[in-house]
Amino acid sequence: MPRRTDPQTVIRSQVVLEEHDVSPDGRFAVVVRRFVRSDGYQSHLWLVPLGGSGSPVQLTSGAVRDVLPRVAPDGASVAFKRTPVTEGGRRGALQRTADPSADSARLLVLPISAAGKPGTPWTARTPRRRSVGEIAWSPDGCRLAFTMDAGPARFIQGPTPETGQEPLARRITRIDWRMDETGHVDHWPHLHVVEARRGATPRRLTAGDWGVAGIAWSPDGGSVAFAADRRLDADLLPRTSIWAVAVPEILAGSDANAPEVEPREVLRVGGPAHSPAWSPDGRWLAAVGTLDADALDDTSPELVVGPADGSAPPWPLAPSLDRPIGSWIDTDLFGWTASSRTTPAWLDRGRIVAVVSDRGRSAPWRFDVDPETGRPAERTPEPLVTGDIATHSLAVATGENAPRDGRMTLLACVGNRPVELVTVPLGGQAPAIRTRLGSRWTDGLEWPEMRLVQAPGAGGPIDLWVASRAGADANASLPTVVDVHGGPLGAWAPAPHLEVVLLCAAGYRVLLPNIRGSATYGRDWIRPQLGDWGGVDAADVHAAVDHAVAAGLADPKRLGVLGLSYGGFMVNWLVGTTDRFGAAVSENGVSNQIAGWAGSDTGVEYNRVSLLGSPTEPGGAEKLWRQSPLRNVANVRTPLLMLQAEADERCPSSDNEALFIALRVLGKTVEYVLYPEEFHVYASAGRPDRRIDRMNRVIDWFDRYLRA
Repeated sequence: MPRRTDPQTVIRSQVVLEEHDVSPDGRFAVVVRRFVRSDGYQSHLWLVPLGGSGSPVQLTSGAVRDVLPRVAPDGASVAFKRTPVTEGGRRGALQRTADPSADSARLLVLPISAAGKPGTPWTARTPRRRSVGEIAWSPDGCRLAFTMDAGPARFIQGPTPETGQEPLARRITRIDWRMDETGHVDHWPHLHVVEARRGATPRRLTAGDWGVAGIAWSPDGGSVAFAADRRLDADLLPRTSIWAVAVPEILAGSDANAPEVEPREVLRVGGPAHSPAWSPDGRWLAAVGTLDADALDDTSPELVVGPADGSAPPWPLAPSLDRPIGSWIDTDLFGWTASSRTTPAWLDRGRIVAVVSDRGRSAPWRFDVDPETGRPAERTPEPLVTGDIATHSLAVATGENAPRDGRMTLLACVGNRPVELVTVPLGGQAPAIRTRLGSRWTDGLEWPEMRLVQAPGAGGPIDLWVASRAGADANASLPTVVDVHGGPLGAWAPAPHLEVVLLCAAGYRVLLPNIRGSATYGRDWIRPQLGDWGGVDAADVHAAVDHAVAAGLADPKRLGVLGLSYGGFMVNWLVGTTDRFGAAVSENGVSNQIAGWAGSDTGVEYNRVSLLGSPTEPGGAEKLWRQSPLRNVANVRTPLLMLQAEADERCPSSDNEALFIALRVLGKTVEYVLYPEEFHVYASAGRPDRRIDRMNRVIDWFDRYLRA
């Protein structure tokens, strides 16, 4: 049956498969299925059989956010973290830690029978007001490593939030005291280990003014590797490296115990390194890293390997690849409330699988390694899946009883459809979509057709996705909205944003150009845009529009422009430098680059790698001002709707309010909508009623000025 494709229906119907893991023997996968309930989100675990027949089985239920499943080595249980959700749906809805009065995320273990039926879960003993982060099973299945917010409080003076009182003050001594979606970073996540049995007490293994991420057990179970930056100036020039800490054989003790063993650094590259993965024999460590200490945004993170004992510097496995490891594409069909899991996975001693992003797609690639030297084998790295796929999560079955060539599982968008569980045999067969859990919600909705064309540009052909209402005349001249992605190191994919779905259903054509500065196209496509925001990138937006108009796809008298984050910058810039757009919507953008350098949670390092400039350098303030939309405010004649998340630490409201106030003083047509409590990507992950309100305003704004 056809259904109304409007913001209320689409946003409240959306289901996302956002995380998963696979049993070591490849018999089943466990997926997280997120859905909207009231004004928040809930998520439950589902078991999906992979061998033979069988239907998905729901493992958990209730008013909870169950996330981060990790299947035990024997496949007989799954560990995960749970956050309670209040009746209204908000508590724990976005896995935020800013509210100290909320129940924290707890570590649970759920037994699973041989028939795939859930047993009764038990909860690990962790402090009530400390949230669990990552989870990893030891190779023998007897222990669990996890990260958890740990004291002492970094900057708080007087009472701590755990007491239920507001702090007296925060004495700030570093510039990393805040982070978008977290708020104040009062505690770092640190490594803990606990016996995998009821009633066991966790043992804390690390401490210090630094955090732990990307935990991975060594094959012998004697150590845990992780990424951390323990330098005193890590807040000024972040450079994570890979460390390992020995796990005591006896874990007696409590969370308050100081660590007994000092971590040792085992893998360092020039720039940041993360996502460690041990080879099956424990000789090598793979990671994702940037070798050049002074690398800029045009340098793609690489897959590197080095000795696990840190006895020699690591080396790249594909130095000429020039494509980023990981998922670097833009589609909010991923949900954006869970981090992408695209870390390297060893299939065996001589093969690694990692996700690579290339030309707006992200797919698993195979990298061959000489097991004796750890160096690249003669075989060239190659994609295991071709075509229109966007991978968000990768997990590989590598147990002794796994299929001969391993079993690789993905959560991915295939074509323009929402995320489903996909299996990819390594023998060359086509990937198979194994579920309908993630896309059934779209039944009866209008879904846009996505067509890739190439628009001529000064720097070369521009990949331009043209989204149109299903069944519409592909060559009809329609009111058209140009949507500029964020980053600028993002890239539009074959899978659309929900805003594209809704704009197309409302009768608009949407242009999605991967302009210069977009990731996944290599160094030469990014380099010209560095330090030149509003230059070649703006020229490419115009080139894409010119092509659509010349092809009869876009009505030149009914053009709109939309963008979030860097896309919001581009909207603010375009309305001050051209009158070709009849309406514009800027969301969490940038107005004053000088203010953004200090106002953003990552501004200092962000500006360095993007060559935007720094007011501490000679001529730096002038350079930043040259790239600031605020300097062109007197030229703005396009009606501008400004949308802003009030708690955004990435592109703070103070910056965009300057542009709004200036436009208002000048008597321009402008509206400013401020959403309380929301963070940078609230459009995709914020409170559902606010997402609905935001999308209704976007459509109404374009209707008002493009259809009159």
